[in-house]
This record gives sequence, structure tokens and C-alpha cells, in this order.
Amino acid sequence: MSSTDEESYRTLEEAALRVRYHRSFASGGPWPWAMSLAALALLIFGLWYLGFSPAKILLGLGSLGNFVVLMFPPDWGDNASLSRYMRALGETVAIALLGTMLAAVIALPLSFIAARNTTVSRILRFFARRSFDTLRGIDTLVWALIWVNVVGLGPFAGVLAIASSDIGSFGKLFSEAIEGSDRKPVEGILAAGGSRLHAIRFGILPQVAPVLIGQYLYYFESNTRSATIIGIVGAGGIGLQLSEQIRTLEWQTVCFIIIMILITVSVIDLISSRLRTAIIGRSGPAV
Repeated sequence: MSSTDEESYRTLEEAALRVRYHRSFASGGPWPWAMSLAALALLIFGLWYLGFSPAKILLGLGSLGNFVVLMFPPDWGDNASLSRYMRALGETVAIALLGTMLAAVIALPLSFIAARNTTVSRILRFFARRSFDTLRGIDTLVWALIWVNVVGLGPFAGVLAIASSDIGSFGKLFSEAIEGSDRKPVEGILAAGGSRLHAIRFGILPQVAPVLIGQYLYYFESNTRSATIIGIVGAGGIGLQLSEQIRTLEWQTVCFIIIMILITVSVIDLISSRLRTAIIGRSGPAV
């Protein structure tokens, strides 16, 4: 085929695509510009309504600099205080680990009810979805305040707070992963005489397991930070120690505790990233 014929063919092909997908090739008229201007106007109005002021930020930088000066050098006090902070940090990691694990264990069977291709009833699927939305719509800090009043101060309230919030998040993510699984293995198992449970166990779970584990590791990493925050409201862990040091204006100790938290989160992030990479690498292209 000559170059002239190729150009003619491409022109005809482009013309056919423009006719078939004319909406995609359309310029859209003034609507994109109008929506962009409306979004910009909404942003400006929101900043004005909420009292955003560059002058306040510039004036506050001086106060921030004073806090930074007061924080250095970091100081953990005596050996007894250091031991107390290490135990509290370990408690925070344990809260995040157990809360995330409890949420994943509860959410996994419920996610099969919420998934379109594995649910046993549309009504149950509807209620499962709305339950996940409700749990996910309440922030972990609010759950911590609720559970502290229900079971009292301590790490148990922190575990329940993280689990309550993450059940909704895991349920949504797990069910979406299940709905996105390949149908062919399931059809093969059913054609061979297997039951629906066999199809889920051997046709769907092997496909989605790497994705679910990766999501669990990510949320464990994220919940380590959340466990620090909920500790401030009485859910145990290093957050309680941090709140106490801020209340007594021990800024050098505050700096040391913050550094401990940053190092811990970085180590967990590194370990979970390598685990996710290893899991995805073993699972192959199917993931």
C-alpha cells in the first residue's frame, strides 16, 4: 500500500470514528468554561466565608518558629519515662494491628453479601451496602469518643473505634474487588458440578486474595497514625502521652514523641510496601 493510500485510509477511519463517537469529539461548547469559573468562584467564596487570611498565616509563622525552637533538642527525660513511651508506642501499634484485623475478619464474609455477583439476595445486598456507608461515614475519632464512653478509657476502646470505621471501608473495597473478579473460573467450577461455595472458595478467593491483603496492609499503616490521634481522647497508646506532654508544655518531650511516631510509621510503611510488592509479584498479571 502506497503512502497516499495509507493517508486516505487513515482519513476515512478518522471520519468514521468521528461519526460514530461524535459526542466524544464535540468541543462541549461553553459548559466546561462555565463550570470552571463556577468552581473557582465557589473556592473564593469558601475561603472568604471560612475566614482564610494570608496575613494570619504570615503572622502565625513567627509563633510556629517559636514552637520549633522550644522543641529542640528532643529530650525523653529519664529512663523510666523512655520506657513508658516505648510501651505506649507498642500499645499504639497493637491497637492499629488488632483493630484492622478485626475489621477485616468481620468485613470479609459481609463483602460477599454486598457484592453483586455473590450476594444471596438483593435486599441483603442493599442493607449490607448501606451499613458499610453508615460505618464508613463516621470518623474514627468520633467512634473513639463513643467507645470510650461505652467501655471506658484504654486501648480496648481504640481497637473498637478503628474496627468500627474500617468495617465499612473494607466492606466497600472487598466487595468491589469481588465484583471485578473474572467470571470464567466460577463458571468452570459450576459446570464441573461444584457448589456456589466451591465457586467462591476456588474461583473468586484466589483472584482477590492478593488485592485484599494489599488493602489490609495499607490500612494497617494508615491506622497506626489514626491510633495516635484517638489516643488523645483517651483510647490509650502514645497519643495519651503526647497529649499529656502538650498540656504540661514539655515541648522537647513532645518533639521526641513525634520523632518516635514518625520513625514507627516509616518502618511500617517500608515493611508493608515490600510485602505488597512481594504479594503482587507472586500473583502475576492476574492481579
